[in-house]
Amino acid sequence: MEIALYVLGVLALAAGLAGLVLPVLPGAPLLLVGVVLVAWGGHFTAIGWGTIAAAAVITGLMLAVDWVAGVLGAKAFGASRWAMWGALAGALVGLFFGIPGIVFGPAIGAVAFELWKDPDLPRAAKAGTGVLVGFLLGTAVKVTLGMVLVGLVVLALLW
Repeated sequence: MEIALYVLGVLALAAGLAGLVLPVLPGAPLLLVGVVLVAWGGHFTAIGWGTIAAAAVITGLMLAVDWVAGVLGAKAFGASRWAMWGALAGALVGLFFGIPGIVFGPAIGAVAFELWKDPDLPRAAKAGTGVLVGFLLGTAVKVTLGMVLVGLVVLALLW
């Protein structure tokens, strides 16, 4: 039973790291599930409740970054509400176009909706750039936090 829990935990951790970049997988929650499974496999001795609590806090930070980064990036570049709705639509449509769609879909959607609202190409391009910059910075922060979380697990197991 312990080996199965460890294997499932490691698989959840790997899928969670992938999910930090691929929005079709719930990356942060999968990481937390992986920590709990690995802890359970070790009867909560090597990885205790303190490590699980730290992982939960890091998971919360990753979820917050996911919601806030794109919005802050777009707002910093002067995007309107239309651009925000366009980024959401672009993100949904982008899922069907693989990695390029996931990365560029929100920015393209923001530009399209901004142009629909006001045919000012420089303003629309600036809004799309803000969405893209926010997405990329947010992803970098999430991946960094995910690596910290996995590092905590490895340290707890080795310590």
